[in-house]
Amino acid sequence: MPKLKTHKGTKKVAKVRPGGTVKIGHPGTRHNTGKKNAASNRAGRKASTMSSADIKRLKNIM
Repeated sequence: MPKLKTHKGTKKVAKVRPGGTVKIGHPGTRHNTGKKNAASNRAGRKASTMSSADIKRLKNIM
């Protein structure tokens, strides 16, 4: 059975923590932040965790 290659885009934005949860950044924080309010910019700096449904869907490529 051939193995799946790691998806390089997912590898760059997600990190698997020791407990098995996946740490990701919030979407919408890369550019055009000048027109967003300061509260959403601050909230975007904090890390987020990937949902368990997404982990099940993406665990083969990570």
